[in-house]
Amino acid sequence: MTRDILILGGAGIDTTVYVPELPLPYQDTYHVPPVVDRIGNTGAGVALGCHALGLAVAFADLIGDDPQGALVRQALREVDCSFGPAAAGTRRSVLLVGPDGRRTSLHDPKVTPDERLPRELYANTRARHVHLSIMDFCRHVYPDLDGTPISTDLHDWDGANDYHKDFAYRSDLVFLSATALADPAATMRDILGRGRAHTVVCTRGADGCLVLTRDSGVRAFPAAPLPGPVADSNGAGDAFVSGFLYGTLRGRSLEECVRLGATAGAHACTVAGTHESPITESALLETTDPAPARPGRRTAGWT
Repeated sequence: MTRDILILGGAGIDTTVYVPELPLPYQDTYHVPPVVDRIGNTGAGVALGCHALGLAVAFADLIGDDPQGALVRQALREVDCSFGPAAAGTRRSVLLVGPDGRRTSLHDPKVTPDERLPRELYANTRARHVHLSIMDFCRHVYPDLDGTPISTDLHDWDGANDYHKDFAYRSDLVFLSATALADPAATMRDILGRGRAHTVVCTRGADGCLVLTRDSGVRAFPAAPLPGPVADSNGAGDAFVSGFLYGTLRGRSLEECVRLGATAGAHACTVAGTHESPITESALLETTDPAPARPGRRTAGWT
């Protein structure tokens, strides 16, 4: 069976703590709402988001033989998954989330030097598109994917860190956040100039996103209206990627892909948790009707 999308790497567990403000001033003890362990990290978010949108998804990753690995397996039970052992255990993050939905992530990547994603986890999967998480063990798979369109998300890359460059310059569709960029447009042009990408998308939270292609200059697009009150911005960037990839794989125009991504990201901001309640295909298509948005609605504040 040919899958719509194969996603490699990037599942973990998020421990979410809702705090009274960010940054959190020093205090010996804070009493907080219930602390929750949830499926998290970028690869799992894109996998679950694309699955909810009706795409045929395959996912391969390294996880630990630990309670967090068991949670990952359970959360992804409806997705076609192949898992190998992660020597250092399952990746974990502690997310501090403020009342306005903003978050600070304390990420433990569980890195093992020279660890690689075994070919047998993905080589027999036929897919129309591959999305690579920026795990170090994923950078070695590019030669095996020759001829298949590849996307990646550089997240808060500063435009200079060497770690991200393999992914930035060897992928066809590149997503990143403007969070750490002094000049987002310059970084986007650098990715196109030095790499093989045909499209670069830079998310800017409530300011929408920038898009650069080989056929046009940098274009700005607005954020989508939020469908309700902000609950938690965790996972909104992965939701944007899922919506954009859904549009790409359904043959939509660039403008429609941006709108689909922005709508999925806005939905994620109104849902508590990371990836537990992604927008469905029917809800996405209903919301992205070309009728103009009502005035006065807030827009999504995420990256």
